[in-house]
Amino acid sequence: MNSQMLNNQSILITGGTGSFGKRFIKTVLESDQPKKLIVYSRDEFKQFEMQQEFPQVPDGIMRYFLGDVRDLPRLKASLEGVDIVIHPAALK
Repeated sequence: MNSQMLNNQSILITGGTGSFGKRFIKTVLESDQPKKLIVYSRDEFKQFEMQQEFPQVPDGIMRYFLGDVRDLPRLKASLEGVDIVIHPAALK
């Protein structure tokens, strides 16, 4: 993505704890200044590990939302106030 395109945007990353999601988040944090990065995944332990991996992120930017992309009400709730959705979630 174009540098600064994601500045001041709220971004939801489905499957955010996967390899693509983590790399995307790292890239965004290095090149842009998002308002919010919402990590949506169904793995609570991977979310915990990710919180340990990104401890330097200012409060309020990184948010973690536990849920499955097949759970429509939960997914809709996670989309509230989101400007951009990145959807690398994969079902294996």
